Amino acid sequence: MNTVYSFEPIFDKNSKVLILGTVPSITSREKNFYYSHASNRFWKIFENLFNVKLNTVEEKINFLLKNNIALWGTIKKCDIEGSKDSSIRNVHVNDINSILKLTNIKTIYVTGKVALNIYNKQIYNKTNIEAIYLPCPSSANASFNLEKLTEIYKIILNNLK
Repeated sequence: MNTVYSFEPIFDKNSKVLILGTVPSITSREKNFYYSHASNRFWKIFENLFNVKLNTVEEKINFLLKNNIALWGTIKKCDIEGSKDSSIRNVHVNDINSILKLTNIKTIYVTGKVALNIYNKQIYNKTNIEAIYLPCPSSANASFNLEKLTEIYKIILNNLK
C-alpha cells in the first residue's frame, strides 16, 4: 500500500459544475495530471461532447475553465494498492466547501461508485449538495463503451447553460 494525495483542484470563480473522482492513478501521478492514463476515457468523453481535441495539459485546463467545469478528487489523502479504488483505505477527504465558497458551483458529479460512496458518507453532510453519479471512465469499467459513457455524461451540459 502506498499513501497518495490528491492534485490541486482546477476551478475559477465562474465554475458552475464540479466533477469529483477518487485519487489519481499511478500513471496520472507520474504525469502529474488528472485522468492521464491513455486508456482512461475521461478526456475522450469531453472531446466527443464538445467536438474538440484536448492533447496537452494546458489545453485540458483551459477547456475546463472556459466551459465552467471544476475538477478535483473526493480524497485528499489515502492508502491505495496500485490504482485500484477497491483497495482504498484510511481516507481523508478534501474540503469541497473551500471551492464552493469561491464559485457558482451548484451541481456536483462523481465519477464511479467509490467516489460516490465517499462523497455520500463523508462530504455530503458538509455541502448539502446531492452528488450525481457518473460511471467511472476507466477502461477497467468494461460495462460501458465510449459511446455509452458520452451519452450518460451529456447530463453535464444541462448545468453549463
